[in-house]
Amino acid sequence: MDSSAGKGRGAIHPGVRHLVGSSASSKGVAVNLLLVVAKLAAGLLAGSVSAVADALNNLMDAAGSLIAWAGFKMAGKKADQEHPFGHGRYEYLAGLGAAVLIMVVGLELGRSGITEILRPTPLRLSPLLLAVLLLSIGVKLWMAAYYGRLGRRMGSSALKAVAADSRNDVVATGAVLISALLFHFTGLQLDGWAAVLISLFIIYNGWGLVKETVSQLVGEAPPPELVDYIAEKISRHEQVLGIHDLIVHDYGPGRRYVSAHVEMPGDEDPLVTHAIIDSIERRFLEEDQIHLIIHYDPVPRE
Repeated sequence: MDSSAGKGRGAIHPGVRHLVGSSASSKGVAVNLLLVVAKLAAGLLAGSVSAVADALNNLMDAAGSLIAWAGFKMAGKKADQEHPFGHGRYEYLAGLGAAVLIMVVGLELGRSGITEILRPTPLRLSPLLLAVLLLSIGVKLWMAAYYGRLGRRMGSSALKAVAADSRNDVVATGAVLISALLFHFTGLQLDGWAAVLISLFIIYNGWGLVKETVSQLVGEAPPPELVDYIAEKISRHEQVLGIHDLIVHDYGPGRRYVSAHVEMPGDEDPLVTHAIIDSIERRFLEEDQIHLIIHYDPVPRE
């Protein structure tokens, strides 16, 4: 987890998060659909099963971006009576859906590769196929960097999954290109083997993303740096004498609820103490998008 997301500093407002995430996901759908059409046409003309499989990969990528868009849309809904803490975990579900799609793509690509190994088909490296593959690699490198940066900045498992899928696509398309070049210059038919190796790589990365998002859904422990940051920020006030029983509840990105017992002088005016507690809670909400609930523990001054 990146430092800003982990410590709470620079936290993104849920409304802004929804707009940015939805916009990024929509771009992913459009770009991937364009790549599907280009790769499918070039692959069929060249007789490349791995290129056609790569087109299918991009079709699943578009579905993954659509899932991410739906996740941000649902996560952006306001809290209601049935969901008093909001709908933020829909974004985790979207990340899980995208990760599962990555694994499905890997399995399908492996199946296509095995079929090609058993029954190889003639392969032709046309200028169109070469241009489409090179363009796809360039576009996917940009997408991996774009979604990776946004995913880290926003702490979004959905966007991280899209970024990982884009990196997988660079490897997959690169292998398709290499196998086509080898066949063109040496006659060596490695199209099917390339597809199988790529599928194993994709499945491995997809499984890692599945484990990460499932951990978020079942309720993983908060990062130690986040706990330290919250405790340190509360302690900055001179009236705070100690902190204990600090608990972090995660209801999705930008929807953390934190409770803490804060020790303050027992001889202080209760109205003053209450005002201090209100100001600390308000500061966390405004600066970190953290809903802090402080339990006041009066203690004697030393």
